[in-house]
Amino acid sequence: MNPTYSPRWYVAQTHPHAEAKAGLHLARQGFEIYLPRYLKKRRHARRVDTVEAPLYPGYVFVAIDCEVQRWRSIHSTIGVSRLVCHGDEPAAVPDGIVEELKLRQDENGLIVFQRRPRFNPGDTVRVVEGAFSDCLGLYEGINDRERAAILLDLLGRKVRVVLPSDSLDAA
Repeated sequence: MNPTYSPRWYVAQTHPHAEAKAGLHLARQGFEIYLPRYLKKRRHARRVDTVEAPLYPGYVFVAIDCEVQRWRSIHSTIGVSRLVCHGDEPAAVPDGIVEELKLRQDENGLIVFQRRPRFNPGDTVRVVEGAFSDCLGLYEGINDRERAAILLDLLGRKVRVVLPSDSLDAA
């Protein structure tokens, strides 16, 4: 690599759902790209799937040395809508942002988030699916298998029920 080559990270806005396509075409032009992805839970037809999804839908990071590379070609790249700019000049991503994202990747290259409980003990929650659908209860906590314990008022008594955490919503 050329010692005078000093790229910075910039952001390209892509066409809807075209992040991978834009990244491929940018890489073919010699640009280094970074498309951070994570595992997203998707609910469809009473099923919950886990799929890879872009961390920033509609955007991809591009490393550019504006002094050396012909960055204006990015505007006409397949899959790219535009390069995010301040006026006529590309807007650089603050130093360390992309590097920090890369540090959060697991061995599969996916961003890992620190899990925080969605609810606090004592919060009122609504069951959104299953036999107790539309029932209100008090949130107790969550175990390591993503199952939440709640107290439901059934027939005048408080009953402890354990459900998948995805089946709860704020009341």
